[in-house]
Amino acid sequence: MLTVDALHAAVAGEGAERVLTLDRGFQGLPDTAHGGSVLALFDLVAGPSGARRLEGHYLKRVPVASPLALRVRRDGGGCHLEVAERETVLVRGEVRPITDTGGSPLAPPAADALALPISRTCFACGLDNPLGLGATLRADDAIVGGTWTPRPGFATRAGTLSSVALTTLLDEAAFWLGALATGEAGMTTQLRVVLHAPADAGATISIAGERAAVRPREGDPRYTETFVSARSGDGRLVASAAITFVAVRGTARRLVNGMLAVNPPELLRRVFPAYTPAA
Repeated sequence: MLTVDALHAAVAGEGAERVLTLDRGFQGLPDTAHGGSVLALFDLVAGPSGARRLEGHYLKRVPVASPLALRVRRDGGGCHLEVAERETVLVRGEVRPITDTGGSPLAPPAADALALPISRTCFACGLDNPLGLGATLRADDAIVGGTWTPRPGFATRAGTLSSVALTTLLDEAAFWLGALATGEAGMTTQLRVVLHAPADAGATISIAGERAAVRPREGDPRYTETFVSARSGDGRLVASAAITFVAVRGTARRLVNGMLAVNPPELLRRVFPAYTPAA
């Protein structure tokens, strides 16, 4: 099944009360939906075209392969969405058309910059995930990002790149910006993405976020604010994001244990020095 088809198949029903069951291929951390995939699902359900703002506030982890309630409410051109498990709200989101303000995207790190860790199953970077992007991001002293060549499964019927590729790449870069700044793993909790313009389904996408722009939240340094942009192969800004990362102490230990199977320990040590075994 193609990725865009799997995203469509995740939603059952119509109207204000629907059922969401995400394929395991959409996971980021094990058994937890990648934040970018949930935000793209909101975009799919809302159904607008043109420049638009997507927002998601993640309150708790979103499980994959488990039926969840999807609540949809429309008002004046916008769409409010909520994912819940029984009576517990997991995510609140909104999709709204905007007048695009544009901006200048950053260039990604050079191809020989430090390759960031990958996993087997992650929707963004997993080696063995047939629905995933198979992306490899890199980091130098200034920038986190990379250039991604689309796979066939990410083309819409209109021949443009599905928003799930953009939201996922932006979210993944934000995760690594936060991890490099804190030495901890964690999760992205607030995603605010602007889709400025469509990208051709076959065009390369370059993602970049400035490390110096990462800022801890005043009063609670567990939370860091990150800023990431995406440009198409012709240099156009196609998406940008302000994403909040929260460091969760101890999460990196479990993550590193799984990643050691597919990453050299010296690479993991550069990102998570407190959690990677000494050589």
